[in-house]
Amino acid sequence: MKFTIMKPVFQFLFLSFVFVSGILKGQNPVQQAIDALKKDPEMEHAAISFLVTDAGNGDRIAELNPSASLPTASTTKLFSTAVALEILGSEYRPSTRIYLFGVLKDGILNGDLVIRGGGDVSLGSRYFNEQGKEDSFLKTWCDTLKSLGVQQITGDIIADGSAFGYEGVPEGWAWADIGNYYGAPPSGISVYDNTLRFYFRTGGKPGSAAELIGKWPEIPQLKFTNGIKAADVTGDNSYITGGPYAFERSASGSLPLNAARFEVKGSHPDPEWQLAYDLKRNLIREGVQIQGDAFGIRTKPNNVPNYETQGRLVYTHYGKSIQEIANLTNLKSVNLFAEGLLCLVGYHLTGRGTTTEGIKQLEEHLSKRFSLHGLVIKDGSGLSRNNGISAAHFIQLLKTMYQSPQFESYYKTLPVAGKSGTIASLCKGGSGEGRIHAKSGSMSKIRSYAGYVQSKSGKTLIFSITLNNFTCSGSAAAKKIENVLNAIAAY
Repeated sequence: MKFTIMKPVFQFLFLSFVFVSGILKGQNPVQQAIDALKKDPEMEHAAISFLVTDAGNGDRIAELNPSASLPTASTTKLFSTAVALEILGSEYRPSTRIYLFGVLKDGILNGDLVIRGGGDVSLGSRYFNEQGKEDSFLKTWCDTLKSLGVQQITGDIIADGSAFGYEGVPEGWAWADIGNYYGAPPSGISVYDNTLRFYFRTGGKPGSAAELIGKWPEIPQLKFTNGIKAADVTGDNSYITGGPYAFERSASGSLPLNAARFEVKGSHPDPEWQLAYDLKRNLIREGVQIQGDAFGIRTKPNNVPNYETQGRLVYTHYGKSIQEIANLTNLKSVNLFAEGLLCLVGYHLTGRGTTTEGIKQLEEHLSKRFSLHGLVIKDGSGLSRNNGISAAHFIQLLKTMYQSPQFESYYKTLPVAGKSGTIASLCKGGSGEGRIHAKSGSMSKIRSYAGYVQSKSGKTLIFSITLNNFTCSGSAAAKKIENVLNAIAAY
């Protein structure tokens, strides 16, 4: 009898609890903010994946389609930098080695000099060298060889990046991107950020042809078609097209009027060859006679040397540390660095530094920590539109790193909202300023952010938000996302 009396009371209390909980969830300002974004007319056709959790207890604070896998642009770099730090360690430094093949006697090397690439993306990088001094490392190399007594080389200068393969650009990169500097593909030998720099002078008449007045580095065999015009614009509105290993580049678009020397950056067709060519030129300049040619091993694959039994290692050039490279990868969103880190993971674990091997090792490493169901990664930088990453995937990754011995190293790579890097203007003057440490992602019709928030309540929160196919401008989408991010920071 008591049971039949209490049952309706229990049901009433339970339903009341559910009702009140629903109201409380509705009052959650973070959930309100994301719900408002979803209802925005300019998001009517957009795909959104969003999730915020408490780093301490894992509680979900707010969400919207957290399992939807979408292309996320540069937030993909969170994966490549995380795995590089965990597998390689923050102090690992990729190297480039110089070998002598043949007999060195009386100042004459009867044989070849070989540069063996080890995936160092920092070699000659403008991010680590003063402008105009990117090739200063070559002086050290020449001085080292001369100190060994090398006065003449009867053979060739060969650059060998074959351990990293020649896959070219990763799957899903657009043709419109790969000729530009940000579309420079990874390679076993990277030099000068795998970038070609063109310099133009423009006149004061709109529509007049821009004059090519210089380029760097020197590539004698490069065929360049210039279609750039002067226009009443304020910045670089030009585009470079051309594929990997093709010594042809075309330029189109416009540059500002009356520019005395305007720099336009494109991707380098063959960094492996460039390094061999530049070392040969510098050795000759230093008085070393060279009878042979300069080439990359890609063009003569049957000539890959046996380093262990025939070569003599005479010099090792160590690049910047993984920490230094990862810092710039996330702070300035350097695509080449992200791709290089991914390839280094594959090279370190298997001796194969291809993008394919790097992705395989990344997935094997992370699959031990969380489910990768629905995750699609085709590159290390996020330039591929074939990537598919959900907010839930990002949360799992960021939670894994939060608990990792490498967390401090990882955390310091992230830009700070309103303060630094690619999010220096994000949430400026809002609750999120200084509280959000995150990576941003930006491509046509894509905006994404993921990272950590030190909320005003003292909680450490983990968040991810990705928008695809909104109908407003990218900058307008970013401003709308700011409302959500400020709500997270104020939580």
